[in-house]
Amino acid sequence: MPLTIHPHDFRFPASFRGGVAGKRVLITGAGKDRGLGQAFALGAALNGAECVGVHFHHSYEDGLATVDLINANGGNAFPVQADVTNPGEVWAMRSHVMRRMGGKAPNLVICNSGLSESGYILGRPPTVIPGESTATRRARARKLFVDSLEQSRAVMDTKLDGFLTMTHLWAGEAVNDGEPLQIVYISSRQAFEPGAGVPGYVAANWGVLSYPQILAVNLGKLAHLVSACSVALPFVRTGMTQAYAENSKVFGRWQPRMLEPHEASQALLQLLAQPRETTNRRTYQMNVTEADKHVQVTWSEIQIQTTPTAAQWSEDQPLLLLEKETFDGEKTVADRPIRGAVAAL
Repeated sequence: MPLTIHPHDFRFPASFRGGVAGKRVLITGAGKDRGLGQAFALGAALNGAECVGVHFHHSYEDGLATVDLINANGGNAFPVQADVTNPGEVWAMRSHVMRRMGGKAPNLVICNSGLSESGYILGRPPTVIPGESTATRRARARKLFVDSLEQSRAVMDTKLDGFLTMTHLWAGEAVNDGEPLQIVYISSRQAFEPGAGVPGYVAANWGVLSYPQILAVNLGKLAHLVSACSVALPFVRTGMTQAYAENSKVFGRWQPRMLEPHEASQALLQLLAQPRETTNRRTYQMNVTEADKHVQVTWSEIQIQTTPTAAQWSEDQPLLLLEKETFDGEKTVADRPIRGAVAAL
């Protein structure tokens, strides 16, 4: 089946090339026609990337066609097929990618995933069917329960485990080679503003927001070699969202219309063109608003912070523990006499 994407939509002004020009780029989940990963692959390859690895797992037909389309239009792409949730396959993929990149590791990795659930309301039992027997309803409820959680598990495995595996592999190569690497984690605005029907998708997208900071903490003094950021996107018209493209009740809370894949790709390249120190360890949200007769795309930095607030009931009655002797006869410092609710018993 021929691709429906048009390469001329992905040739952007020179000001958008800075983040990908001359880069060795690897993009996961890039094999689906009209998918976000494919759009990022076209955006990078047709705007100066040295080479682009187009990763896919099941979507091999679209993935191979995407590689051919890029190469036929002046880019340099190669296919990468692997299950990113399988560490063995990812390790085997390493040699292939580095060989195709001239013996070097990628210096820009975009972790993308297009999986989501078909839609179920978390915690709600299935709709009652009049006249259905108790046994039939029980069997149907079990099937829906199992099927729903299998969908969520696949989404979370791909996004959480897959992104973590790719990070561990390529950050390790960057540290070993002493060559800088940039990682971009594609998330969704649903991480902050959940929608009904996609609990696994929401949870997975929230989880990856912490990866840049976790990575920096683990790398310690070597953190300067690997920069990373998370990007929360609004609705983009892909195969996953096409059914809602005309339903403003779905996307209307965020934007006047859905973005096209090439528009989201151009916006990401705008972000990548910023200095690495500007975007490192940050989370960015893409905003889509109306401006006169145009649709305007801007970026906001999302501050994810925890603010401890004392629980008054605990402040009023703190738990104080008895001192006790250790095996060497010394008393522990942390233990204090028990008071409050326990002492009152």
